[in-house]
Amino acid sequence: MPLPAPDVPASQRLVLDCRVLMDHRVGKGVCGCCGALRPRYKRLVDNIFPEDPEDGLVKANMEKLTFYALSAPEKLDRIGAYLSERLSRDVARHRYGYVCIAMEALDQLLMACHCQSINLFVESFLKMVRKLLESDKPNLQILGTNSFVKFANIEEDTPSYHRSYDFFVSRFSEMCHSSYEDPDIRTKIRMAGIKGLQGVVRKTVNDELQANIWDPQHMDKIVPSLLFNLQSGEHSESRSPSPLQASEKEKESPVELTERCFRELLGRAAYGNIKNAVTPVLMHLDNHALWEGKTFAVCCFKIIMYSIQSQHSHLVIQQLLGHLDANSKNSAKVRAGIVEVLLEAAAIAASGSVGPTVLEVFNTLLRQLRLSVDYELTGSYDGSTNIGTKIIKAHEERQLQEAVIRTIGSFANTLPTYQRSEVMLFIMGKIPVPGIHLTLPSTGSEPEGTRMIQIMLLKSLVQVTAGFQTTNMLTALPSSFLEPLLSFSLTEDPEVRLLVLQILLSLIDRHENRPKFSNISIISDISVLKLKVDKCSRQDNLFMKKHGQQLYRHIYMGCKEPSSGREHYETLFALLGLLSVELANEEVVVDLIRLALALQDLALSTDEGLPVYNRCAVHALAAAYLNLICQLTTVPAFCQHIHEVIEVRQKESPYLLPEDVFIDIPRLPSSLEKMEGDVLFLQSKITEVLGGSGYNTERLGTPYVPQYTDEDRLSKRKSIGETISLQVEVESRNSPEKEERTPAEEITFETLKNAIVDSVGMEEQERERRRQVVVKFQKAPFEEIAAHCGARATLLQSKLNQIFEITIRPPPSPSGTISSGYGQSQSRSVPIYEMKFPDLCVY
Repeated sequence: MPLPAPDVPASQRLVLDCRVLMDHRVGKGVCGCCGALRPRYKRLVDNIFPEDPEDGLVKANMEKLTFYALSAPEKLDRIGAYLSERLSRDVARHRYGYVCIAMEALDQLLMACHCQSINLFVESFLKMVRKLLESDKPNLQILGTNSFVKFANIEEDTPSYHRSYDFFVSRFSEMCHSSYEDPDIRTKIRMAGIKGLQGVVRKTVNDELQANIWDPQHMDKIVPSLLFNLQSGEHSESRSPSPLQASEKEKESPVELTERCFRELLGRAAYGNIKNAVTPVLMHLDNHALWEGKTFAVCCFKIIMYSIQSQHSHLVIQQLLGHLDANSKNSAKVRAGIVEVLLEAAAIAASGSVGPTVLEVFNTLLRQLRLSVDYELTGSYDGSTNIGTKIIKAHEERQLQEAVIRTIGSFANTLPTYQRSEVMLFIMGKIPVPGIHLTLPSTGSEPEGTRMIQIMLLKSLVQVTAGFQTTNMLTALPSSFLEPLLSFSLTEDPEVRLLVLQILLSLIDRHENRPKFSNISIISDISVLKLKVDKCSRQDNLFMKKHGQQLYRHIYMGCKEPSSGREHYETLFALLGLLSVELANEEVVVDLIRLALALQDLALSTDEGLPVYNRCAVHALAAAYLNLICQLTTVPAFCQHIHEVIEVRQKESPYLLPEDVFIDIPRLPSSLEKMEGDVLFLQSKITEVLGGSGYNTERLGTPYVPQYTDEDRLSKRKSIGETISLQVEVESRNSPEKEERTPAEEITFETLKNAIVDSVGMEEQERERRRQVVVKFQKAPFEEIAAHCGARATLLQSKLNQIFEITIRPPPSPSGTISSGYGQSQSRSVPIYEMKFPDLCVY
């Protein structure tokens, strides 16, 4: 209680004491009628209200009230309480003019007073804002929201430990969903709700003492409210990460305001808050079936990816992958929508980070690809033959599969070279091999399911290897990847072979030369192609020395397949051209010329049973490639011979050139008679002209013969599964059950003749033995297989010991020889540590 001044008379002092006492009574009505007895802060507050509310706030008196509040900050809480009392009374009496004046006064006091005592004043202020928001009058709701937004922009000097914003989050979210009849007023209420949510976020997000706005109980209200307004307008395309300043007309749009608020919310999200902010987005899209349209879902996640910090991008991608797994049994349209969003998110995340779990991303996508194939084949989500509650449409599943493949390629494009190589190996390990992978879907048509999965995974590899460039191909393309890939090029399925060739083209093409070999034709001057040719590096030479023969053999075998079509030959020509431009040294050039001549011999042979089209296509392929390689070698005599043969073919046999073969309707003869003479490229002539230019004549003069392996004997197999079965069989023949060494068989002409005659029967026997070996390894107990492998290891060690005894001979003994029986001399085997060397040899 303030003490009276010493010069005040006793009677006046008594009045002042009574005024103070009565002013703080609960009723406050005893001295309310007497202006002289009212406290000064009440008189100052009363003076800001004019007699006519239309005159507005009395500015002069407002300045006095502000000065008083700054001079006596301990009175702020009383000023706020009194203003709150007046406002509540004016609201109840529908005196809305005075309500506006009271709120204006509160706003000015808030903006002017930043002191330690403002917390109590804020409580009165929030109480008044809450009173306005609870009103059913739109104007009062908007008035209260505007005051709250002004308050949210104030940085308080001291924190508050007890303030709660739960009501404001709920009320502003409710206003965002306003369904007021008048569309203009409805828009204003919704915009007020959006601004209010923005104010709550600004006020609480950086204050650790406030209620955590990132809690699910708050995010589940804020995010759906924003998405509801974001969806209400035409918003087909998201803006860039930093959208330009919008015009005044756009600022009035709820959609634009919502996007700015949503961006601000996401931009303030820390690492641990990303999940709570994104989860409501996923739930909103699920609940309102917004994945199928894809446009709005893509728009939302573009905003998210552009707004969050770039180092947090992988968190959003992980949530999308988890959501995709959670919807594994949903419709194909929903899953395709999620995959499309992943595709867009991956492109944006390229500037940041896809995250440490790269293989997890591809594992999820490949799992979805396999599930989609299984659904398409079975027509059910549970793998049974019963009719499910949901009808699976095959064309929708195929669209999903294409979307997954595109997404895999998009993710791969964001990775550095070394990680992309790991992904290539990872996908290659997922490609099923019949008889080896026992985890394939047990569908009614298992071979067809296996084939479809093989094709889908190879298409994924095509996407991953697109644009793949590396300086060291040995490390980027190890044998563990190339060898199984090349094995798939020997399968009977033409689509699989074509995909393998496309993958090889992507791996070898490092200077974007591939489009220049898209069509097979005879080009008189290859300078028009503008090929980019660099000197072959040491790593390239090592790569070709290690894998060159494999590539040549698979090119030869690809031309030998009767099911090869125009696309196959065009791709094989591109592969030959890229090898010549990207990886060719003098030795490789010689091998490629020998390969082209071997292809000509293949087309001339009638033993292979190739159709007329394939024989003409191989002739045309060899002619086009020799025309290319002769101009790359720049040997005039070589070029002259090639051009002479081409000119003869143009006159006499145009069906041996690509212009008559690789067209929509090939112009082919009814049969190919025995060809000889000037229409053929002569190996002797080519050897002669290239030998004069320094090429290896001995190697050129030797016809190319592909190195046939065990897997090449199975030319008609449908997969490479039997190749592995054959390898198992060969190993099984060396089992310990046959330890007796058989004498070396003498190979004579009769032996070879019998082998050729009996080859048909032997193939049947070998096929049956292979089948038995595979069955044994599939069904035998683990202990039996383990014992068998252990015995093989012991046998291997014994064989190695025998080889070492034969090949490693001790040096002759310095002590000379010893005589054995029958007058023969025999070297004495003396261990090195027992040998005696002359003194001159020892130091």
